[in-house]
Amino acid sequence: MTYDLFIGDRMFSSWSLRGWLMFEKFDIPCDTHLVGLYSGTMARDMAELAPARLVPAVRTPDGTVIGESLAIGETLAERHPEAGMWPAEPANRATARWLCAEMASGFGALRAECPMQLMHCYRGFQPSDAVMADLQRIETLWSHARTISGSRSGWLFGNYTLAEVFYTPVAARIVGYGLPVSDRALAYCHALLADPAVLAWRIAAHEITYDPLPYPSDLPTAPWPDFTSR
Repeated sequence: MTYDLFIGDRMFSSWSLRGWLMFEKFDIPCDTHLVGLYSGTMARDMAELAPARLVPAVRTPDGTVIGESLAIGETLAERHPEAGMWPAEPANRATARWLCAEMASGFGALRAECPMQLMHCYRGFQPSDAVMADLQRIETLWSHARTISGSRSGWLFGNYTLAEVFYTPVAARIVGYGLPVSDRALAYCHALLADPAVLAWRIAAHEITYDPLPYPSDLPTAPWPDFTSR
């Protein structure tokens, strides 16, 4: 039973990373199809999935098309209960759903001012008050999740769940722009980015080069951290 997963450019598409992690981290087989997010072929590449128009999008083995990451996650969790995509304990599961839903609908300033990129780390980025408010809210949610689950370090609910999937691109933004967060939050970001699946995704992202870059910046850069030794 193999799904078709349609994703955009790995270097920049935060939602595509989420969609791919749902399959990779929970051992659900899929065939991955790359959509030309920045090459001008996106509409053509996704025509067969209409009315889905954004990545990621999924076609199930029975031909059902699913758009929107939260809907994809809920559908996969429903179809593969053995995968443990949501926490087993009811309070943890409800909280994880809350965190994912707020990620899917919120943090607009962080998304707009800090587009995800996995190439390097920017130095000297000055976050706006709105970005700082988003960061504070994210830390509040992560702390609340740990209060509910009792997990003091590592994954928010003890085991890797869809909450980790949804917040991995947030971690990439925090690290990639040097955003100010607490030591505890930064350790969680590093754990997310050091995950072997994320490391493999970033390696694949370098198979494509861009000129010009989709999200240019004049800020100085430093190398992306080496998470392979963590």
